[in-house]
Amino acid sequence: MAYSTKQQKAVLEHIEKSGGSCVSAQELADGLRAEGERIGVATVYRQLDRLERRGCVHKALTEEGAFYRFCPAGERGDCFLLKCERCGRIEHVDCERLAPLYRHLADEHGFAVNPRRTILYGVCAACREAEA
Repeated sequence: MAYSTKQQKAVLEHIEKSGGSCVSAQELADGLRAEGERIGVATVYRQLDRLERRGCVHKALTEEGAFYRFCPAGERGDCFLLKCERCGRIEHVDCERLAPLYRHLADEHGFAVNPRRTILYGVCAACREAEA
């Protein structure tokens, strides 16, 4: 198991409790301070970087800035994110079906996809249903 500090554990537990929502580092810092944790935004960023490297969180870079989401797959998964272009919701997907595409891109095009940093954009089921 990777080395973990008290602050890193607090950040991970807080982001895990966010119920699958994406949160900014500032939102995490504010939430942790509201729970009595003495932590600054710079420390939250450092811990999020470490947690991302360990596979515990996804970092989603959007037009609105960087957001973080708990990754239930941890280090094991070829998971990725789906972002709805209508409502902005970001969903975590742990699915092996893209592995053949990743292999094709590597073998035929010389491009190695990092699934942990991949975001696919489209329209979620809820937004499509609302339009119907």
